[in-house]
Amino acid sequence: MIVLVLDQIPPDDPADDPRPRDAEEPGEGSPVPRPTPRAVVQSFGMLAASVLVGVLAVMPAPYAVNGPGPTRDVLGEVDGEPLIEVEGAPTYPSTGELRLTTISGVGGPGYPAYALNVLRGWISPSSVVRPVEDVYPQDVSREEIDESNAGLMVSSQENATVAALVELGYEVPATLVVAGTVEGTDADGKLEEGDVLTAMDGVALPDYQTLVGRLADVAPGDTVTLTVTRHARSEDVSVVTSEREGGGAQIGVFIDPSFDMPVDVRINIEGIGGPSAGTMFALGLVDLLTPEDEAAGVVIAGTGTIDVTGAVGPIGGIRQKLAGAVRDGAAWFLAPADNCDEVVGHVPDGLRVVEVATLRDAREAMVAIGAGDADDLPTCTAG
Repeated sequence: MIVLVLDQIPPDDPADDPRPRDAEEPGEGSPVPRPTPRAVVQSFGMLAASVLVGVLAVMPAPYAVNGPGPTRDVLGEVDGEPLIEVEGAPTYPSTGELRLTTISGVGGPGYPAYALNVLRGWISPSSVVRPVEDVYPQDVSREEIDESNAGLMVSSQENATVAALVELGYEVPATLVVAGTVEGTDADGKLEEGDVLTAMDGVALPDYQTLVGRLADVAPGDTVTLTVTRHARSEDVSVVTSEREGGGAQIGVFIDPSFDMPVDVRINIEGIGGPSAGTMFALGLVDLLTPEDEAAGVVIAGTGTIDVTGAVGPIGGIRQKLAGAVRDGAAWFLAPADNCDEVVGHVPDGLRVVEVATLRDAREAMVAIGAGDADDLPTCTAG
């Protein structure tokens, strides 16, 4: 503290100055006191620390750091426009929130992580630090990664729309185009890219769900007769099915369906890529297209991929998404069943997690939560 004594003015003549003058006061022409060794050491220490911090701030590190990213209410707005817009069907307001969750990260092509990022990641309980080669392929560019994520987001939105409309009882016709065959299966060499599947064992295939349903009744190793349109001609092709990963029979083809949507749905979201928002997109569309206020004022977050049959799939970064959800006010979180092993023991205080495997599970959970009747909903347990 500096105290100014304004009513005491120093005399003009130094001889009249009453202050003691036993020691020479430093001033112009006076010798400057030599710094002590301790002061020198402290100065050099501070300088070294400053240099070290500067180096850490700009030194790339071979790690990827992921933490909680932003969340978005799929029932809300983005820049003044609804995140989900629907034409061709009435929509209904909701008092709740359905928040998709994301992760944010640095590291990898185009966005290197620096030493300070890594240090903060190690300190933060909601972040994870991994070698960059474990997270990002090293032979692709940032542009290629962004393009892939954008494509996955578009596919996720289409899958979510089909799954939601089918869940609500709409018919969603589809043209089932063969995009390729699985090497080593009986279909390889029998079916061709561009073939259109129109029937199986004489039963018409007007949509993707019919194909999935028919295959559910087939055992791996059974022979099925596929009717295909090839070069504008109809042909029958016999194929021996094989076992797909996870169980059940597969034909051995990749299908690129073209859907004839009965309702026009547009999802307005930018800056977020990948497929993990699919479940929340579908759930939001279900809520918008039904007159009931299912969420009923509750903030529900979640994640999960979704396919056109409504199956919810696992995602990455579940722990970071849990942290982001509770940070943004969510009381409930819908987690894919296949991510439950990563959830157990890592649920933030104030958040309850519900295990879901299908869109139907997620819809029933949303209704129960909104009604205040969620005590019996399944939660993640150790496997």
